[in-house]
Amino acid sequence: MKICGFHTAPCHDVAYTILEDGYPIIHYELERYNRIKMTSGDIISVLRETYDEADNITHFSCNWRGLHQGPDHAFDSPYSLRNHTSESYAWIESTVKKNNGKFYRPSHHLTHAANAFFSSNFEESLIVTMDGGGGDKNTEGQYVLSSFAIFEGRDIEVTPIKIFPYKEINIGGYWSSSTEKIFGLSSSSPIGNQSGSVMALAALGDPEKYYKDFMSTEFRPANLNSVLSKFFNSAKGSQLSYDVAAALQKTTEDFVKRTIAPFVKESKSRNLCLSGGVALNSVMVGKIWDWFGDRFDNIYVCPVPYDAGVAIGCAQLIWHQYLENPRIEWKDNFTPYLGQIYKDEEIMSSLKKFKDNNKIDFETCSMDGLVQKLANQNIVSIFGGRSESGRRALGNRSILADPRSPSMKNTINEKVKHRQWYRPFAPSILRERVSEWFERDVDSPYMSMVVNFKIEKRDIVPAVVHFDGSARLQTVTENDNQWYYNLLKHWEAHTGVPILLNTSFNDREPIVETPENAIDCFLRTNIDHLYFYEPQILVSKPKKIREIIHRQERPVKR
Repeated sequence: MKICGFHTAPCHDVAYTILEDGYPIIHYELERYNRIKMTSGDIISVLRETYDEADNITHFSCNWRGLHQGPDHAFDSPYSLRNHTSESYAWIESTVKKNNGKFYRPSHHLTHAANAFFSSNFEESLIVTMDGGGGDKNTEGQYVLSSFAIFEGRDIEVTPIKIFPYKEINIGGYWSSSTEKIFGLSSSSPIGNQSGSVMALAALGDPEKYYKDFMSTEFRPANLNSVLSKFFNSAKGSQLSYDVAAALQKTTEDFVKRTIAPFVKESKSRNLCLSGGVALNSVMVGKIWDWFGDRFDNIYVCPVPYDAGVAIGCAQLIWHQYLENPRIEWKDNFTPYLGQIYKDEEIMSSLKKFKDNNKIDFETCSMDGLVQKLANQNIVSIFGGRSESGRRALGNRSILADPRSPSMKNTINEKVKHRQWYRPFAPSILRERVSEWFERDVDSPYMSMVVNFKIEKRDIVPAVVHFDGSARLQTVTENDNQWYYNLLKHWEAHTGVPILLNTSFNDREPIVETPENAIDCFLRTNIDHLYFYEPQILVSKPKKIREIIHRQERPVKR
């Protein structure tokens, strides 16, 4: 049985997911292909163009966004024509009818919660979802707009405990508005949401100076203007920006802690799942261990907690909760690597095209050769296997470098990523070495948590240590990504350090998806080499191309 979950226009982060007999076989995020961050669009027309067996889909599910739609699932036909072309609308109707299926309409935070819970290996869990808002049915059966919700997951059921009305809490909206109107950064398409830059900036500021200004608003939408008017367009590149960012971060942490504490106390579960865009605040997630560490054995954030992930949750809800199929263990069958497969012939064809135009050179290269390039302070982008779903590259579409270099962070920010000087980079670390390097021994396979390096280790890997001694780590096991795990083992054998600097393979754009995306990004930046780990090809730039890129470089404004 084939099930399609999707998130579509006019929403941002549109995507579709296909489950086959309960197993995810693809998660297609449109931004990876049209190269526009947080893009909207008719994902159903894209589905029909890109998935060969679309006509064989039995059930469809799309999360419920507005307050005018009606019941939350088991619709016979899709909602609102404004969300699809007429052709897409008619096609879903006919496909559902032909295959004796149904169209389901679960509410927004329920799909976030399902994505988190059903992607975990937990038999039961407390679930918290936080974002900028979506339509939900509360525990009284009323339809409300919400941006904060609490659920319980047990076996194949996700049940709402508390759906907070939007007018009471909107942390995601506060961050988006502050990012744009206070810090002068983007919060939407086509540049994307740059709230992560504000989170990084917070490490440089005094969180107490403007703490009361933010906390007094209680994160209610009606109170937002009080902070926006006070700091409007004034926190740019100064100590004020550091202090305001620090205050926003601290009040977010304190407010979330205070809000979820009663539910943590009441719950009997030893597990916690998090989803929604606010769950991308990895600093906050890391501190949950400090707040409630004795209460939980596991804290889990799904790979795609933002809205593209509701496509996954929609499909999982059908398979488990609505069709009552048993749970599927993530460890052996699920993966965050759900992009498309590119065969060796496709890669070689792309390489040959650029080679014939005298833009690149390439040669075969073993893993040991790659390690030596990294040890010689080369910045190397990686392309192999399926791309990672989500905002964070996990070894298949990554830029890697030596974390021991004191200058590497500035070099990559200025010459490769072309972004703010203060932005940190993640350490990828062998899971079995975490307790030796970090103050807390945690699982963070999707870069979901920020924790502190041990003091005695910080000077060894300065390129991945943030100003406050912390890092958003990626823990890597052989089961997570065998190739990347083996690379880290080779790197550790060569250098004595089980850590590599890892950042997403992109430059102010979505993470690269195709071989041609990869070569194009490589040629636009000062990345030294591009490595296709299947079929072990190392790509270099001819001297003439390197000189052109160097001349085109402009210093990043600080």
